[in-house]
Amino acid sequence: MTGPEAARLFYDPDRFVRHGAMPGAIQKTLLGVGGVQGLDDEAHRHRKRMFMSLMTPDRIERLAQLSSEEWEASIRRWSSEREIELYTELHEPLIRAACSWAGVPLGEGEVKTRTREIVALFDRAASVGPGHFWSRLARKRTDGWLADVVRQIRSEKLRPPEESAAHVISAHRDSNGELLSPHIAAVELMNVIRPTVAVSVYIVFLAYALHAHSELRERLSTEGDDYAEAFVQEVRRYYPFFPAVAARARRAFEWHGYRLPAGRRVILDLYGTNHDPRSWERPENFEPERFSRGESGTFNFVPQGGGDHYEGHRCPGEWIAIELMKRAADFLCARIQYRVPEQDLQIDWSRLPALPRSRFIIGGVRAV
Repeated sequence: MTGPEAARLFYDPDRFVRHGAMPGAIQKTLLGVGGVQGLDDEAHRHRKRMFMSLMTPDRIERLAQLSSEEWEASIRRWSSEREIELYTELHEPLIRAACSWAGVPLGEGEVKTRTREIVALFDRAASVGPGHFWSRLARKRTDGWLADVVRQIRSEKLRPPEESAAHVISAHRDSNGELLSPHIAAVELMNVIRPTVAVSVYIVFLAYALHAHSELRERLSTEGDDYAEAFVQEVRRYYPFFPAVAARARRAFEWHGYRLPAGRRVILDLYGTNHDPRSWERPENFEPERFSRGESGTFNFVPQGGGDHYEGHRCPGEWIAIELMKRAADFLCARIQYRVPEQDLQIDWSRLPALPRSRFIIGGVRAV
């Protein structure tokens, strides 16, 4: 299914459920078993409120500040290198910021190991063969790590801030009044950390867009927050991220002549919906101004899902992605200078997530 009308139907809870919709291979790598993405009805709404409680302006600003500090530290390191692969270099700073913000202890000696494991959850989840098995092993290891963190918080051996994700998730009770099992709490804690690190994909495409549309750099530097947000949103609309989401028909019904039996898996095409000419003017053009023209809506702009954040399955971390991308745009436009050497910038659509083949190489980095 693709397009805004299809998206509106897809996010109708009377028509579709999420339980059992995602293939097992994705559940056992990218999403984790037992997480909020596979819940429905009141169980989903109750769990979703837990996540939304973490998305206050103050908390998002705190994460953005931590990411800025990591950018500063990274720039000092990058300036000593002739060239760096931006995609790879972003992972460790984002993991440091995400874990600090979430209240998850991360010792210096384990940063590289945890980085490899967390990145494997989204970078290798859809691969086949050894890559997929490494992603499944990484899921097992990260779930075990965070389940232990949850146990330590509950036994008060660890005392993260009360507003942190680690504390909130460890203390959360389900709709029956029961604490989440350590395993499911670990899955949900990783559902905070992993998507934050996956913003690296968007930041690479942000750098890609700045290179492809260099004439817009000055506007980003001079026109303030409104234009910066429009630019970031257009990156999220225009470039690929994860391409689709799945649901199952709650009951049999017919739509536009298509008969969907109960239990039929349906895939919503996110990328195609973001480029659907029925609701976007010149969708194959990169035009940040479209977001000031009022083109975007709840069901045609779906880079991280559609519908309502509180009641539906739209990603609760969407505002985090936007803010981290705006910070990245500021650094790339106004805080550093760099060159883009000749490289293979063709987008590799055969992988998930899609990326430039070179992972976007920059060189000669120096602070301004």
